[in-house]
Amino acid sequence: MTPVRIAIIGAGQIGKHHLTQYQQIEGIEVAAICDIRADEGLRVASQFGIKDTYTDFRELLQRDDIVAVDVCLHNNYHAPITIAALRAGKHVYCEKPMAGSYYDALTMYEAAGETGRMLHIQLGTLYTGETRAAKALIDDRKLGRIYHARSTGYRRRGRPYVDGYGTASFTRKAVASGGALYDMGVYHISQLLYLMGMPAPLRISGETYQELAMLPDRRELSQFDVEELGVGLVKLSGGITLDIIEAWAVHMDAFEGSSLLGSEGGIRLPQAKHGAALSYHFTSCDMDMDADIDLHAVNSRYKMLNEEAWAYESSEKHWAAVLQGIVPLMPTAKLALDTMLISEGIYQSSRLGREVTAEEIAAMSRSSAAPI
Repeated sequence: MTPVRIAIIGAGQIGKHHLTQYQQIEGIEVAAICDIRADEGLRVASQFGIKDTYTDFRELLQRDDIVAVDVCLHNNYHAPITIAALRAGKHVYCEKPMAGSYYDALTMYEAAGETGRMLHIQLGTLYTGETRAAKALIDDRKLGRIYHARSTGYRRRGRPYVDGYGTASFTRKAVASGGALYDMGVYHISQLLYLMGMPAPLRISGETYQELAMLPDRRELSQFDVEELGVGLVKLSGGITLDIIEAWAVHMDAFEGSSLLGSEGGIRLPQAKHGAALSYHFTSCDMDMDADIDLHAVNSRYKMLNEEAWAYESSEKHWAAVLQGIVPLMPTAKLALDTMLISEGIYQSSRLGREVTAEEIAAMSRSSAAPI
């Protein structure tokens, strides 16, 4: 089979992570990489055996042999690069969050529809064993009617750059637009929306905080102006509610994992991505029962019995399988779009001091896209 030729835009930390994933996948050839830093582009190309390098993404998009591009840039660059690539006839895989604002995310989503190209967003929690097991229980109606969910994300002191990890770009609205909600919350909120069947967000209230001390020199260098803690309450269609707490830094021990409450049962998702137990809670014979699910056994059996299991092991593997026509694309763009609506709704609610509707969020949202 002739491999599908793709290109990476952005040779930073995320781009390297995606490249490492693609090395494990048959049928995909990373034919080119683009980065405005010519020396880094050449170094990464040499490391991963990539033939061609570019410093201008526009030149890259002119290549007819490249089917899709993988956008691995900071948040406010997602929309302009993605839209340009879609209009150039490329399918696009874009890092999370979808964009820096709901307005930009919606523009991306509409551009994909207008061009007939596929748009895939990196939502890594959709491919974990706990998500697959939870969905199996939900699809078999073991929870009954789901009426409430809780989205949690925790770091004790894990703010990018100021606490030692990552770069200062993660902490600036001019580049990232948001903090903990955009960086971490996207994974947990989208995971729950997916498990609940993608109910539409209707009304949102919330608050954001930046309260904990940080090293003065790091604060000055980072220009830290995003939230370290975001909290919210979302009212969804079908009478469902979702509460959210997402912390980059907080004086508290670990939160419990995200959870789903149904009329017949409940699920708690583990905080850790791998290895922790998924728990299922229900009543039988008038006895309340709590069950831990052996995810290792579940995942092993799933892989042995499903030839296409590899296509749902990671976001990159899923994208590769979609490009090769092996499996259909999961609705990651719509999930990411609704997650953007919720996150920006929390920001707007915090600023206005009141609940906001989905219609208000859309009307008030403005582009945060960086010039290209």
